[in-house]
Amino acid sequence: MNDPLKSNRKAELLSTQVEHIDITSFDARPIIDAMGKMSFTSRDLARATGIYNDMLSDKDCTVFLVIAGSTSAGGCMDLYAELVRNNMVDAVVATGATIVDMDFFEGLGHKHYQALEVPDDDTLRSLYIDRIYDTYIDEDDLQNVDHTIFEIAESLEPKPYSSRAFIREMGKYLVKHGKKENSLVKLAYENDVPIFCPAFVDSSAGFGLVKHQVDAMKAGKPYMVLDAIADFRELTQIKIEAGVSGLLMVGGGVPKNFIQDTVVCAEILGHEDVDVHKYAVQVTVADVRDGACSSSTLQEAASWGKVNTAIEQMVFAEAGSVMPLLASDAYHREHWKKREPRRWAKLFDQ
Repeated sequence: MNDPLKSNRKAELLSTQVEHIDITSFDARPIIDAMGKMSFTSRDLARATGIYNDMLSDKDCTVFLVIAGSTSAGGCMDLYAELVRNNMVDAVVATGATIVDMDFFEGLGHKHYQALEVPDDDTLRSLYIDRIYDTYIDEDDLQNVDHTIFEIAESLEPKPYSSRAFIREMGKYLVKHGKKENSLVKLAYENDVPIFCPAFVDSSAGFGLVKHQVDAMKAGKPYMVLDAIADFRELTQIKIEAGVSGLLMVGGGVPKNFIQDTVVCAEILGHEDVDVHKYAVQVTVADVRDGACSSSTLQEAASWGKVNTAIEQMVFAEAGSVMPLLASDAYHREHWKKREPRRWAKLFDQ
């Protein structure tokens, strides 16, 4: 940006970084215990936390972390990373924005900023500042992510890849070139926790991948492609191998439906003995009256043969305000210390 006035204004707006909450720095167990004696959403959260702890204490349970929405940008990024670091989740299903625009973005050394002042959005556009409610991103930094994804794609053998396989390459890249230790993508790579993004191209990654494909087509060369069917097959394979499973879902949308559908897919593949997801927790603010996937209750999912109605809990709350309590409680109860790492990523090693 060549205009000094605009540069100064941009620096003013991008002056206060979002600080991600550290669930290890406080013990939420007394709060959750007290909420369990209350009513309404407080008791729902306490029960949901108890169910998550049951997942962790069940030696046979594979835990899927399912993320949609912008909680990573809003301050929960390190929370999710700690769950991976401490063997509290075994696989991740998320939106491309969560994995690429937020976590990989910060893994490269970029930051999210608090929008302490919100001028009109046309002004933000002129300054190359992107807004997520009350959070800012520097568009120049985000375009660096686009180009890095392009660079990774260019380095790969031209063949089909599941999103899991491509994100693993992103984790490998961060091990060599990353600027942040507490990256979900990096830690998942190091701990063999597979990450799936069923709508991966609907993110900053899409721009880099389109450029990779267009450049290759112009040059008459082959190119790598994302195989969405492989995503579904691989995730279903984990469900088949895992047996007992639990879902910790933040938001809804495509990731929620994708992981739940693995039960149905397993049946279609002839594995009629595959159980529904035994445990399920969802935190959402979506309104159930619109009939959408994000808002559909876990009881409703049972009618589709996806989850067990006996051990499920909906929590209708903004996830950034309750997930730190749930995760801190589970961290300090320490069931994770007795869990064997599943390392499901190794299932796909050739």
